[in-house]
Amino acid sequence: MAWKIKNFEELTRSELYKILQVRSEVFVVEQECAYQDVDGKDQKSLHLWLEDDEGAIQSYCRILPAGLSYPEASIGRVLVKESQRGKGTARKMMQQALEFLAQSWREPVVRIEAQYYLRAFYASFGFKEDSEPFLEDGIKHVEMILDLKDFAS
Repeated sequence: MAWKIKNFEELTRSELYKILQVRSEVFVVEQECAYQDVDGKDQKSLHLWLEDDEGAIQSYCRILPAGLSYPEASIGRVLVKESQRGKGTARKMMQQALEFLAQSWREPVVRIEAQYYLRAFYASFGFKEDSEPFLEDGIKHVEMILDLKDFAS
């Protein structure tokens, strides 16, 4: 297994296809959520994923610069394939994404839209709820914010 991080221009057609495929598999099929995944933000985002030895994506997230979704930088489309859940993969991926934001982009704060049932997971990194719960595409979410000073070293 290997972690990869690339901007949109660095992605091969095959990598982009696999990213869109796994996002559809988890969010549209597994979560039964029909929504517009291709939203025009991928081109300005970084893409972080864990690829197995056969080249299949096992976990993925995109890192969005400040001003694209929120005034703050953001992390979105966070997923782990069912076969990898419970193995610490999501924790490792979020740790890498947060360190990248703090150290490479020097972002002071990150904002996310968390699925409500995952708020304790994000709170374990220090995220704080920053909105009332709301429905997005039929799924309960909450905005959360994190000061990245602890990830800057």
